[in-house]
Amino acid sequence: MKTVYVVAAALIDAEGKILLAQRPEGKAMAGLWEFPGGKIEPGEKPEQALVRELAEELSITVSESDLDPVTFASHTYEKFHLFMPLFSVTKWRGTPLPNEGQKLAWVAPGDLHLYPAPAADIPLFDVLVARMKSDQDARRSESPE
Repeated sequence: MKTVYVVAAALIDAEGKILLAQRPEGKAMAGLWEFPGGKIEPGEKPEQALVRELAEELSITVSESDLDPVTFASHTYEKFHLFMPLFSVTKWRGTPLPNEGQKLAWVAPGDLHLYPAPAADIPLFDVLVARMKSDQDARRSESPE
C-alpha cells in the first residue's frame, strides 16, 4: 500500500477561529472540510511544503519559524495510507483567498465537528482544541494579577 505524505495547517485568527477549506468538486473527498495544506514533494521538508502550499492555495505568506507543530495523523484509507503532520499558524501575511475553487470558513473550535471532514482530520480537531485550551490556560497563569 502506498503512503502519501501531506502536511496541513490550522490557521488560527485573532478571535481563536480556525480556517477550514472545503474540497472542491472533481477532487477526491469533494465536499469535505479539511485543514489547508497539501502533498510534500520529494526533497521537501514538511515546513517547506506547507509554506509553499499556503502560498499556492490561499495567497498567504508564512515563515517556517511561525509554524508550530501540534500533532500528526497516520490513517489508512482504502487505497493508500496518509501521514500528515499538523502545524498551528497564528502569524501570516495577506488575506486567505480560495485560489483552488475551495470554500473557506473560519470556525469556532467548538464547532469543528459540525463540518464533515476526511477521516484522517477528525481526530486532529480534538487534539487541536485541547492544545489551544492548554495554551490559553498557560497564558492566563503567566498574566500578572
